[in-house]
Amino acid sequence: MASAASVSSLADEVNCPICQGSLREPVTIDCGHNFCRGCLTRYCEIPGPDPEEPLTCPLCKEPFHPGSFRPNWQLASVVENIERLKLVSWPGSEEEDVCHKHGEKVYFFCEDDEIQLCVLCREAWEHQGHTVRFLEDAASPYREQIQKCLECLRKEREEIQEIQSRENQRIQVLLTQVATKRQKVIFEFAYLSQFLEEQQSILLAQLERLDGDILKQRDEFDVLVNGEICRFSALIAELEEKKERPARELLTDIRSTLIRCETRKCRKPEAVSPELGQRIRDFSQQALPLQREMKMFLEKLCFELDSEPAHISLDPETSHPKLLLSEDHKGARFSYKWQNSPDNPQRFDRATCVLAHGGFTGGRHTWVVSVDLAHGGSCTVGVVSEDVQRKGELRLRPEEGVWAVRLAWGFVSALGSFPTRLALKEQPRQVRVSLDYEVGWVTFANAVTQEPIYTFTASFTQKVFPFFGLWGRGSSFSLSS
Repeated sequence: MASAASVSSLADEVNCPICQGSLREPVTIDCGHNFCRGCLTRYCEIPGPDPEEPLTCPLCKEPFHPGSFRPNWQLASVVENIERLKLVSWPGSEEEDVCHKHGEKVYFFCEDDEIQLCVLCREAWEHQGHTVRFLEDAASPYREQIQKCLECLRKEREEIQEIQSRENQRIQVLLTQVATKRQKVIFEFAYLSQFLEEQQSILLAQLERLDGDILKQRDEFDVLVNGEICRFSALIAELEEKKERPARELLTDIRSTLIRCETRKCRKPEAVSPELGQRIRDFSQQALPLQREMKMFLEKLCFELDSEPAHISLDPETSHPKLLLSEDHKGARFSYKWQNSPDNPQRFDRATCVLAHGGFTGGRHTWVVSVDLAHGGSCTVGVVSEDVQRKGELRLRPEEGVWAVRLAWGFVSALGSFPTRLALKEQPRQVRVSLDYEVGWVTFANAVTQEPIYTFTASFTQKVFPFFGLWGRGSSFSLSS
């Protein structure tokens, strides 16, 4: 069997002078030298200093013509056989770390050329004066660098994973917000559609009544006018017949006949009464409530879509001692047992209420209150001004700085200057409270069905706080944005 060294020597003889690799599709030119077809083709495409000069051989510089390539099939066969010998002579050479050139085991690494060397390679002139180390010694600093790179890459990967997780959560929140806004748009337009249909029915009914009243007055006018025409026609016929009689007959009762003609007054009826004409002219006023409702709809829709979810929590410093706050301060439950809560100026001492942290001095904000009422219990939700009365009796009305609604067992009331019981399609279990500080709106809606509950209008001049009140054993509420 051929030795690895002899096979390596043969392989060097069939290398391409241009790429220094084994010949691929060898071709012969006029001078007899052989090259890879691809290498020689690329060599011919490189422009020379003088385009008029002929191409020369890369080895001997003899001129040749680009079209004179001759495939060397015999040499191609030799190259193929040498490749087979290399596979036989170096079995598992990669696994045994054998030098491909000398067939010797690789022990060293040249730092300058960054190649692995056997003993013969190390003694070669091209590596004289280079820094040559044993493989393990040379690999050690690289291993340390790789370890540092791994630590950095792992750290950066963790940071990217954290960013991915955080952004995915943010995207999920945004998707939830979009879904909520989509639900709001659908509900608001459904409500508007129903309102428009009702208004259309009302306006068309009024027009129908106007139409009927016009036709009725037309019929009455026709009856009156036809009666007058008949009376005048009879009088005219009487006078024409009297005029043709002889003098003796003409003068009979002539004075009374003329008096009847002279005293006969023509009534000039009106086809449309002034009252009906005024009703027709005033009909456009009937559309003013529709115009106002459309304006409010657009403002409310923009407010609903533009409001930001408020991440609020309850302030234990303000909580009445009968309210048990949850550990996360996101909910409260009523209890007849007083808590051991120290008195302070911020705490409610008679009204079983609690405020949220922070408060607002501007912007648009919304939050959701989930209500669970025991039989006979009640829950109050809304906003209050910063200077709302904390001690003694608290009057729940706008004049006292409170804009709120009360949910009780079976009914809901708007706590205005005088409490107003609201007619709702269903008792809300989740109430969405929306605040527009600049516009002065405090809007309540059923967070599940999106049914509007009530809207307060105010002029805020100081900080306002989300406000919650409870009464009745077992009654509770919880917050979400």
